[in-house]
Amino acid sequence: MASDRRNTELGLVVLGAVVTTALYTLASLGRTASLPADVVPFLIIILGLMVVAHVAMRRLAPSADGVLLPLAALLNGIGYVMIARLDDHLAGLQATWTLIGVGAFVATLIVVRRIRDLEHYRYTFMVIGVGLLALPMLPVIGRTIHGARIWVSIGPLNFQPGEFAKIVLAVFFASYLVEKRELLGIAARRIGPLSLPELRHFGPVLLAWGASLLVMFYEKDLGSSLLFFALFIVILWVATERASYLVVGGVLFSIGAFIAWSVFAHVQNRVDVWLHPWEEATGNGYQVVQATFALAWGGIAGTGLGLGRPNTVPAAQTDFIFAAIGEELGLLGAVAVLTAFLLMVGAGLRIALRAGSPFETLLATGLTTILGLQAFIIMGGVVRLVPLTGITLPFVSYGGSSLVANYVLLALLLRISAGDQRSRASSEDETTFGSVA
Repeated sequence: MASDRRNTELGLVVLGAVVTTALYTLASLGRTASLPADVVPFLIIILGLMVVAHVAMRRLAPSADGVLLPLAALLNGIGYVMIARLDDHLAGLQATWTLIGVGAFVATLIVVRRIRDLEHYRYTFMVIGVGLLALPMLPVIGRTIHGARIWVSIGPLNFQPGEFAKIVLAVFFASYLVEKRELLGIAARRIGPLSLPELRHFGPVLLAWGASLLVMFYEKDLGSSLLFFALFIVILWVATERASYLVVGGVLFSIGAFIAWSVFAHVQNRVDVWLHPWEEATGNGYQVVQATFALAWGGIAGTGLGLGRPNTVPAAQTDFIFAAIGEELGLLGAVAVLTAFLLMVGAGLRIALRAGSPFETLLATGLTTILGLQAFIIMGGVVRLVPLTGITLPFVSYGGSSLVANYVLLALLLRISAGDQRSRASSEDETTFGSVA
């Protein structure tokens, strides 16, 4: 069974590498009307990196889910092709970060052999997570870019510690709520259709809300603030099975969003651009308007790789890479990317449902929430379903911190899956032995 899963994974990885190489070739033909000279080395490198990850899976987690790695590899490949189409220099950097990301993926599988061991270090993870969130606020190394203070610069190295903080805090939230879930799940009073616990038990919700507001106020990062708070509320809901926490969380989020809109001019600008982009088509709304035109030009089948004009959209390689995909690959390409994310979220939730312990269930839920919510926020922002925030599209957008963090997230999900399969196999063996006896 495990070998079949790994063989299927290998076949999908090879297919993803071939698709990525074909897209890379088409992009070069569209730009220069000639085959790229490095197409064969490109295929070898892409295939080599993914085979390394696959071999690590075969050796370190042979019974893990066989779909997540190929999907991540495909999204990573599509993102790289679009980045290479937009900026050769950034493409070189993204290739380096992909190498580091695969290395981090393998290292995570080597270091984390039993996912339940992480539960014993909950407060250590809390301190690390808070420390990572606070790093950009330090006076010497913190940097403000595009109005958000989420960057840290140490010599030539620039990174976003919040990308790693979300994973660390997911571990802390999951381990904390496993311990407190029974207490938080007790209903002491009813208000209408809702069963609510004692008010003092809402302390963790208020604490998470306050922390998200601090991120919003001091780092001016609306996207990360929303992500951290939503992550906690979703894990809390799954742990307690109380819909009242979702309602209270939604109310608190609405209050926080109103405060942010009232206090910060850049939040007001984003809401205005979301609602009325055409009124400032040459000003603050230029980026959204150009992305709308790009999606319209793409139509059903797209303009063709290398034949569109994605460079007319500012930040097309980061925040608006989904618009570039929609222009040159059309609705079909955009839906393919969306479907890949839906499959990843579905696989993550399946892992959560089959997990062998409550901690693993909550952690898998949290990690999947991070992945799915990020994808929803950025793709929803591009098509004006929600206000735009500065969150990257996982595995697709340019960004070293995001890419490495998402490969670590992927490795943790796969480790949970591997542990679940081992426990299921063990229980099946015990059942068979008992029936024979």
